[in-house]
Amino acid sequence: QVQLVESGGGLVQAGGSLRLSCAASGRSFSSYILGWFRQAPGKEREFVSAITWSGVKIHYADSAKGRFTISRDNAKNTVYLQMNSLKPEDTAVYYCAADPGSQLSSILTNYDYWGQGTQVTVSS
Repeated sequence: QVQLVESGGGLVQAGGSLRLSCAASGRSFSSYILGWFRQAPGKEREFVSAITWSGVKIHYADSAKGRFTISRDNAKNTVYLQMNSLKPEDTAVYYCAADPGSQLSSILTNYDYWGQGTQVTVSS
C-alpha cells in the first residue's frame, strides 16, 4: 500500500516555473514506478512523465519534453516535477501515481495508487 500527497501547485504567469512534489508513505516505495498525470477541465486525465525506481529510465509526454523534469529521491520518499516555461495550456490538476510494475508506462490504468492532486494555473 502506498499513500501519495502532492504539493507545490499554484498560480503562475506564462513563462514561469513551478516545482511539484509528491510525498509517499508506505512500504517498498523505492520499488514503484512513479508518474505524473494531469487533468484539465472537461478533458481526460493524461500522462505527463514517469520515472523508474532507480531514476535511470524516464519517459515524457511530447507536451512535457524540454520543459519538465522528473526526479525522485528514494531516501526522502519523494518524487518531483520541475516545470519550466509554463504555458496556459498546462493549466490542470496534477496527480502523482505509483505503478508496481517494472516497465515505464503512460497508461493510466497501470497505476494502482493516486494522490489527491494539486492545482496548477498558468495565466497568460
